Amino acid sequence: MRSAAPHDPPFDPASLIIDPHTAYDRLRDAGPVHRVPGTDGSPAWLVTRHDDVRRLLADPRLSLDKRNAAPGNYRGFALPPALDANLLNMDPPDHTRLRRLVTKAFTARRTEKLRGPVRRLAAELIDAIAPLGRADLIASYAAPLPISVICELLGIPPGDRADFRSWTDALVTPDPARPEGAKQAVGEMSRFVAGLIARKRAHPADDLLSDLIATHDDGDRLSEDELTSLVFLILFAGYENTVHLIGNATLSLLDHPEQLRALRADPARLPAAVEELTRFDGPAPLAIRRFPVEEVEIGGTTIPAGETVLLSLASANRDPSRFPDPHNLDLSRTEVAHLAFGHGIHHCLGAPLARLEATIALSTLLHRLPGLALGVPREQLTWRPTIRARGLVSLPVTY
Repeated sequence: MRSAAPHDPPFDPASLIIDPHTAYDRLRDAGPVHRVPGTDGSPAWLVTRHDDVRRLLADPRLSLDKRNAAPGNYRGFALPPALDANLLNMDPPDHTRLRRLVTKAFTARRTEKLRGPVRRLAAELIDAIAPLGRADLIASYAAPLPISVICELLGIPPGDRADFRSWTDALVTPDPARPEGAKQAVGEMSRFVAGLIARKRAHPADDLLSDLIATHDDGDRLSEDELTSLVFLILFAGYENTVHLIGNATLSLLDHPEQLRALRADPARLPAAVEELTRFDGPAPLAIRRFPVEEVEIGGTTIPAGETVLLSLASANRDPSRFPDPHNLDLSRTEVAHLAFGHGIHHCLGAPLARLEATIALSTLLHRLPGLALGVPREQLTWRPTIRARGLVSLPVTY
């Protein structure tokens, strides 16, 4: 067994942006775990194989709590306490209590109630671009749709809808020339959320935020920091991931015109197709970083307590030991139990809403924009310069 290793095989983090699936193939073939530069620049252990990733996603020995990181091992961006007390930084029993309270308000019925508004919002966005014959689908469709849906979910009036995209851009892909940009975005987001909660507390309505403020279980309620952090997480993760899910799925269909034609011919296949599209090129290449609370062995490698572990969802979802012909987009695939939304107690709480949005977004595109095609050569498309997210900077199309 080994507890330390060089980058093995030689590893260039940029390859996970330029051609991630080829890079993950190489890593997965070479071994189940590798020492690589982490998302914060400090060393991390990257796990690549499906069975290992699935097992470790649910392994209680891997903590999400940053307090279990070894001193000096993790240099991730420090959020203020009012935004840090969220589900992505918690283990049981705190995680169990908070998730139980949130689940009481974020019900399947509430998600289903959004079906009509999502259809309306998607139609309005397409109405605006349909006469033009060309558009950037990220800027004009994939980005504004999730923002509007989240605002509907939380009960944020149109006049109060701030520039979420500039905030999330500053946090996910910070500008090296403006190191203060991320801190400024966090400050603006924190003030926005605090003001939103105060207004909703004074004037509750039939929306998720009002229910979260009021929810309780045997006298237990969300603390102020937990509530603020949760709204921040919904705004940030619910927006960012859904933008990329819609954009990546659209590009995958444009790259596979035979699959696109089959889907147009049989729109009833869309919900199942979304699962395959999510497996094929999901929005989150990596699960949230974890820290072992004790030594953990993975494929003959012993990872010490406190070191950073990254679980590659993108690699697991293209592992040939789990998915036959994994690099083939096959919308008729019958077994698509992917890991794009996680697994275990940290499985994405917003997955049903993301699926609903992606299904309606794609259905509206296919129905309203005949002749949809890329508006630039494929090689001119650029991806966001981060391994934290898999998403296009823009998606120019004609129709």
